[in-house]
Amino acid sequence: QVQLVESGGGLAQAGGSLRLSCAASGRTFSCYYMGWFRQAPGKEREIVALVNWSGDKTSYSDSVKGRFSIARANAKNTVYLQMNSLKPEDTAVYYCACGAGLRTSWGEYEYGGQGIQVTVSS
Repeated sequence: QVQLVESGGGLAQAGGSLRLSCAASGRTFSCYYMGWFRQAPGKEREIVALVNWSGDKTSYSDSVKGRFSIARANAKNTVYLQMNSLKPEDTAVYYCACGAGLRTSWGEYEYGGQGIQVTVSS
């Protein structure tokens, strides 16, 4: 089993920045890929970014490309999401996920966190 705990969310103004962290514990060797998802009210959960084990391969949704950056520190079993130039439409609950394969659907990841709220005011 893998436990994932997100932190770093909260309230930010449009144009501001936040950094989310996701700490993994347990069988972390299962987390070859780690990703961030988000779900806004009334919308489906969507992929935001993902990163492979070594951190040299990343992928972003078009809506956050150029503004968000994903990175991982395996020594700390932690993955980060640096969010810059925030927009009100980034408001959502953000979730961390980990799994063995490259997947973009939440349901295909073996493990997921409980989520953390990010609110961006205009």
